[in-house]
Amino acid sequence: ELDTSVSAGSVGLEIELKRGHNLAVRDRGGSSDPYVKFKLAGKEVFRSKTIHKNLNPVWDEKTTLILDCLSEPLYVKVFDYDFGLQDDFMGSAYLYLESLEQQRTIPVTLVLKDPQLPDQDLGSLELAVTLTPKHSPLEERRDSTLHRKSQLWRGIVSIALIEGRNLIPMDPNGLSDPYVKFRLGPQKYRSKTVPKTLSPQWREQFDLHLYEETGGVLEITVWDRDTGRRDDFIGRCQLDLSTLAKEQTHHLELPLEESRGFVVLLVTLTASAHVSIADLSVTPLDDPQERAEILKRYRVMKSLSNLKDVGIVQVKVMRAEGLMAADVNGKSDPFCVLELNNDRLQTHTVYKNLNPEWNKVFTFNVKDIHSVLEVTVFDEDRDRSADFLGKVAIPLLHIRNGEQKSYVLKNKELTGPTKGVIYLEIDVIYNTVKAALRTVVPAEQKYIEEEPKVSKQLLQQNFNRVKRCIMVLISYGTYINSCFEWESAQRSIISFLFVVVVWNFELYMLPLGLLLLLVWNYFFSSSSRDTSDTESEHKGFMDKLYAIQDVFISVQNALDEVASHGERIKNTFNWTVPFLSWLAITALCSATVLLYLIPLRYLVLAWGVNKFTKKLRDPYMIDNNELLDFLSRVPSDVQVMQYRELKVDPGQSPNKRRRTNPS
Repeated sequence: ELDTSVSAGSVGLEIELKRGHNLAVRDRGGSSDPYVKFKLAGKEVFRSKTIHKNLNPVWDEKTTLILDCLSEPLYVKVFDYDFGLQDDFMGSAYLYLESLEQQRTIPVTLVLKDPQLPDQDLGSLELAVTLTPKHSPLEERRDSTLHRKSQLWRGIVSIALIEGRNLIPMDPNGLSDPYVKFRLGPQKYRSKTVPKTLSPQWREQFDLHLYEETGGVLEITVWDRDTGRRDDFIGRCQLDLSTLAKEQTHHLELPLEESRGFVVLLVTLTASAHVSIADLSVTPLDDPQERAEILKRYRVMKSLSNLKDVGIVQVKVMRAEGLMAADVNGKSDPFCVLELNNDRLQTHTVYKNLNPEWNKVFTFNVKDIHSVLEVTVFDEDRDRSADFLGKVAIPLLHIRNGEQKSYVLKNKELTGPTKGVIYLEIDVIYNTVKAALRTVVPAEQKYIEEEPKVSKQLLQQNFNRVKRCIMVLISYGTYINSCFEWESAQRSIISFLFVVVVWNFELYMLPLGLLLLLVWNYFFSSSSRDTSDTESEHKGFMDKLYAIQDVFISVQNALDEVASHGERIKNTFNWTVPFLSWLAITALCSATVLLYLIPLRYLVLAWGVNKFTKKLRDPYMIDNNELLDFLSRVPSDVQVMQYRELKVDPGQSPNKRRRTNPS
């Protein structure tokens, strides 16, 4: 009889997913696009590739799992990849591990069932499983290394979605509202929706990680956005990345399967970014030779080479103290997730501990110095998704190199504290010139964003933010009016003298005035850096409800956009982010000199020639607004509040209590 209480990492389960037989039909064409998920203790441990249009798919895939114990059955679920909001369920089965003999490959046939319809025939899966003892410490360390490597990506695929051509109409008006979904392994990206067109111009750029040496298959689907009902499927195509040469840009026109039309892309495969996971004993930046090489790579002399490689950030995740108890036994099983834009790495889990020590070092490549490092602590749960324990958000420009700091954990919205403190030590090395140049290009967008929802609280908050911006403008107007009313003789005399300046006004004086405002606030308004707290047709009832919801979401988002831009302009002049304010000073100085030395008509002529010839010089250029890109890096008042560090209460530290009571 097998001992089912084996220690963690002592048994390896090798699974070979061979094929499926007579699987269920889920698509309108009488077929399915099946893939398989394996779950252990409520957690997904493996997902197979998708086999399109096949009820008898052949996978021939292998994976190896490290088991904590054999009492938990392996839960196997089959889905139809439906390219929609939710994949269709095709059946499930359990594999009970206690009955398996060790060190012997056992063929297994799993009969798929639906718990809601137990008499329905959903076909079967054919597997081969092998249980292998893993008692050797060397093997356990090797498995741990493989686990770490599975998180690391081997390269980057940069994708520019340019346009669609000759798409099929899906709406009664003979047009469509198309958007595109991309999928590469577990990564997903969704483009914006271009309304009422069959030849949409998306002009979006994003990056995905390459985890496979061969590159993998990029799945692309085109959809028509419909309000109040399921979106219509327009077409799909696939791109085998292994067929593309690396380090060069490929212009691709991909025809849509099962449909007409094309999707135009620019795709570039690049080598692996500087990303790693290590123990504290092998910290990269603590090695003087390696640190010198990194500093050399990001020195000013190399400012014009590889502009996307702005710098690196190294994060030492030491420990946490006083975490929330998420389990019924008064303990938690905490692990830590680090996110920098779309880069995501995590620590191992420390079981049954409210004061875990991870002692890991993570290294990320920095593509935008205005990015925010998010560190989230979760409780691993065997029978459901991980529980949230706390989070901190740290802008890279706020980091002091080599300083070990304690950060009070916040709630999900980052608006208030929750229980616990996390100890981090962070180093950022970057090239200032590259960082400045990257500031005026579009910021990287998150692949997966939550769908906007109607929120009365958020609507009220955004309304109040816009109201505050309007009140600031009114106060400025009142102040100017008081100058005409001679409420203060000194102020009115100075304002009267300003008329002389207006008489001799030149355009270069405009950026010069803004420059003086920045300098004035730098010296005299440090106290003001604290922000405040934060077509006509008959429609059915549901259609009207969805329409009202869309209006509310649009108003809510518009208020947020207006308020954010107003606050960001204010925060630029208030020196909230000194790097950006210095960058604004540099830009305004340059503008002042240009406008002073060069007649305005020459500048307008140069601007017009550049604007009208841009499309001719680069037909696939993704247009952008440098000013808006700059403002997108300045935090709004809400973000300033979210990034603000909370003070640590020394009396709350369990570690301190242990030191004062050594017994």
